[in-house]
Amino acid sequence: MMSVSSLTVTSAVGPFLSRSRRRSTTAVRSSTVSVGPTRLLTKLKHDCDTPLPLLQQVADTMSSQMQAGLSSDHGPGLPMIPTFVHTLPTGNEKGLFYALDLGGTNFRVLRVQLGGKDDRVISTEFDQVSIPHDLMFATSEELFDFIALGLAKFVAKEDDKFHFSQGRKREIGFTFSFPVKQTSIDSGILIKWTKGFAVSGTVGRDVVACLNEAMERQGLDMRVSALVNDTVGTLAGAEYWDNDVKVAVILGTGTNACYIEQISSIPKLQGHVSSSGKMIISTEWGAFSNGLPLTVFDREMDAASVNPGHQIFEKTISGMYLGEIVRRVLFNMAEEEGLFGISIPQKLSTPFILGTPDLCAMQQDNSGDLDAVGSLLYDKAGVESNLGERKTVLEVCETIVKRGGSLAGAGIVGILQKMEEDSKGLIFGKRSVVAIDGGLYENYPQYRTYLQDSVKEILGTEKSNNVVIEHSKDGSGIGGALLAASNSMYSQD
Repeated sequence: MMSVSSLTVTSAVGPFLSRSRRRSTTAVRSSTVSVGPTRLLTKLKHDCDTPLPLLQQVADTMSSQMQAGLSSDHGPGLPMIPTFVHTLPTGNEKGLFYALDLGGTNFRVLRVQLGGKDDRVISTEFDQVSIPHDLMFATSEELFDFIALGLAKFVAKEDDKFHFSQGRKREIGFTFSFPVKQTSIDSGILIKWTKGFAVSGTVGRDVVACLNEAMERQGLDMRVSALVNDTVGTLAGAEYWDNDVKVAVILGTGTNACYIEQISSIPKLQGHVSSSGKMIISTEWGAFSNGLPLTVFDREMDAASVNPGHQIFEKTISGMYLGEIVRRVLFNMAEEEGLFGISIPQKLSTPFILGTPDLCAMQQDNSGDLDAVGSLLYDKAGVESNLGERKTVLEVCETIVKRGGSLAGAGIVGILQKMEEDSKGLIFGKRSVVAIDGGLYENYPQYRTYLQDSVKEILGTEKSNNVVIEHSKDGSGIGGALLAASNSMYSQD
């Protein structure tokens, strides 16, 4: 089920300056706010600022790039990948179905017992498995063997409260949250890895075939009946309970968004027949890059990434990168202006030593001495800090997180604007729901607030009164199982 947050509520290290260029004066250690970082902090806030005109421009450009991507696969627009999902689950689905959800640094396996219109979801179980870091850079066979082994262990624990019809194959929805050129509902070619993955031997292959081969090696007799990404799964899972859901967004390790499009508005699918006249489109909005307020730290992080020059929107708004941007800022402040005193802790130079959950934990510290901030800085980065330095760290966190949440909100408005242009009043003129899943949105209250405030600011009160933001917890996994059911090879009567 979903918790609802309505907008109508009242109320590899990149290049750094060398130590030899560091200023000779360093910040004096005291319990008051240090004045040393003011220049860099002021510039950071300026460079990351997201005033309304900038947010509106981002939304407008997002809309136009969506339109361009629907027209051609080879132009300047967003990828706008057809998913071949024409219909969403109706509620009539019955039986036991599985889902495998590979979305980032973890994967989940789920089983869902569906009971049709009256009982809906009777029972669910899931396991979550962390993917070892080295497998993010391994071979395709090694990664998929690890995933299939986890799936096999989970299937082996199926108990009596789940009822599997004899004589049938178990069916699974594969939620695969990386850019795929979908060729049918149950097949798709990997375009590229994102979210820090660089697995060899998968790009250009059908990922369902990769999973099937790995399942065969594990002796698993299962059929992939639907290949979807996490946003499509979230849309299916949320719309199952609320028919006003029009858009789904993932904000976790990575990010993406999808929405329901009219077939007649997809020129690059000219001649394609859809029983519903509609198709879910995966925007792959992480690839967006136009007009974003970027800093030198963003550019250095991008240059040091596994995919330099790509996924710039994702690197600005998603959970994998926010902590690393903050680390780079703090390291530069330590080098250039003596933040944290004379010496610079070696650990602070380590890429990704600060994660986005660390930023979140620090921003929840409301104590007078910011003791939790100090402890986390010491434990994670080896930094000893006074109160003034901790306040500076929080200002840096606030600046980066506000930019990320605000830009995510602008992206959502861009999608809604595109849909409104086609439907003339069917989006802003009635209740329209945006379902959001992902650990970043779920667990980071400041980020969540900035996103919602951004949507409301851009749309204005009247339009935003009809836009509802729903948190669809674990929607992508449940949605994958629901789509496996709605695309089952067996009758759902």
